[in-house]
Amino acid sequence: MAKAKKEAKEQPVEQVLWAAADKLRKNMDAAEYKHIVLGLIFLKYISDNFYELYHKLEAGEGDYAGADPDDPYEYRAENVFYVPPQARWDYLCGRAKLATIGKDVDDAMDAIEKDNPSLKGVLPKEYAKEKLDKQSLGGLIDIISTIALGDSVSRSNDVLGRVYEYFLGQFALAEGKKGGQFYTPRCVVQLLVEMLEPYEGRVLDPCCGSGGMFVQSEKFIEAHADHYNGKAKEIDKLFDKVVSVFGQESNQTTWRLCKMNLALRGIDSSNVKWNNEGSFLNDAHPDLKADFVIANPPFNDSDWSGDLLRTDGRWQYSRETPPPAGNANYAWIQHFIYHLNPKGTAGFVLAKGSLASKTNGEGDIRKALIEARLIDCIVNLPNKLFLNTPIPACLWFLSRAKEMNPAHPRRDKILFIDARNMGTPINRKVSEFTDEDISVIAETYHNWKLDVNYEDVPGFCKSALVSDVVALDYVLTPGRYIGLPDDEDDFDFAERVRTLTTELEKQMEEGVTLDNRIRENLANLEVRSDG
Repeated sequence: MAKAKKEAKEQPVEQVLWAAADKLRKNMDAAEYKHIVLGLIFLKYISDNFYELYHKLEAGEGDYAGADPDDPYEYRAENVFYVPPQARWDYLCGRAKLATIGKDVDDAMDAIEKDNPSLKGVLPKEYAKEKLDKQSLGGLIDIISTIALGDSVSRSNDVLGRVYEYFLGQFALAEGKKGGQFYTPRCVVQLLVEMLEPYEGRVLDPCCGSGGMFVQSEKFIEAHADHYNGKAKEIDKLFDKVVSVFGQESNQTTWRLCKMNLALRGIDSSNVKWNNEGSFLNDAHPDLKADFVIANPPFNDSDWSGDLLRTDGRWQYSRETPPPAGNANYAWIQHFIYHLNPKGTAGFVLAKGSLASKTNGEGDIRKALIEARLIDCIVNLPNKLFLNTPIPACLWFLSRAKEMNPAHPRRDKILFIDARNMGTPINRKVSEFTDEDISVIAETYHNWKLDVNYEDVPGFCKSALVSDVVALDYVLTPGRYIGLPDDEDDFDFAERVRTLTTELEKQMEEGVTLDNRIRENLANLEVRSDG
């Protein structure tokens, strides 16, 4: 028994906390429980942070001489959320076993929003609902009480970041496709940010989900503080001094998660907007020209209101063939380009079928993008990185500087990287990039951009000429260029399913029985594990 306890203590704190919290979920759906747990983690963090400053103000020493620890303005001056007495963690802990604890937490959330305008309409207030077992809620408060989240030591160790990111990932896994819509795996976000290097400027994510792209951008700035010539030591919060984030999300509950996620890290989220129409129909930042666009839009989205936007001004590269109404991939690409300034760069995730599809004019749009010299790099991703889809994915990197400058040194080149053999399984269904994988891919791209120590590696990377891409009919699948057989790299699962569906409908019209046709399709369809 002693040995078992020792092993439990050696587990990362986020895993221990998750295991305990998940046991209390009982019959509650993960999508609902997510907001209960993450809301309490938020409340614990800001309480810890508040108490640390409160005790300094109460002691009244040095710069805090004569300060009033109950004055909300003292906290705003230090960029700390003010927590009123009825919302402080100690007070709620003392009431955790009472039948009224649900209402107490809801009242606490209301009180915090009233004293902190930036949180208005953001915090969950679902704790008094009848279906939430109050004994379990009290137990959850007791569990979260065991971990310090917002004091200076915890902040320096990024305890909160580890817990919050781990919980987001676990909830996305529990919810399946629905949960994965708001969560991009940390390793994919880290790779995008490391390749783009958003040292300073305006960063846009028009489908921002829970805000992972912004959080990782902050981590990038912190990890590369020496880039700022020592100025980091003089700036209390470097990120907001050098980067401005702009975002949009159409799902209100996901937007709330994002706002909390950013607030926990002190990132200014005033330009992260919600409307239920989404970026295509109601662009929240119509005049923004960003330095960086980082995004993971919904794969192959057929419900993007394309029929209402056939003549939209954003379709600069498809005047005669607007993006197909049944697939938003090339609408997203042009939306990203529209929001880039003349020197801006974009990195984003798309379904791998976007690299070769020719249906509904997509091939013509891709041709226009290539001929405009916008494509900078394509990265083929391994399977099982994403929790919410089996569809093979890839990364696109665009450079408007290449498009705008005829003398740009990379104007007639595109880098292809195939990372399908990288990554490490973390369970039967999910894999992830290691830090070493991310470093290898990012350094390959940076070396190629700088023309320093770059070499083509058969089976991994190839610097191809645009003329090579033209010769291969504007297909961008990396295997065509780095030496993999075409049939291994061009399989498009979504396209194959569409084709089989069409064939099935035709056969049924001709009188072929459904059972026979399904058996035939299952025999013929190979879902390739290599993408």
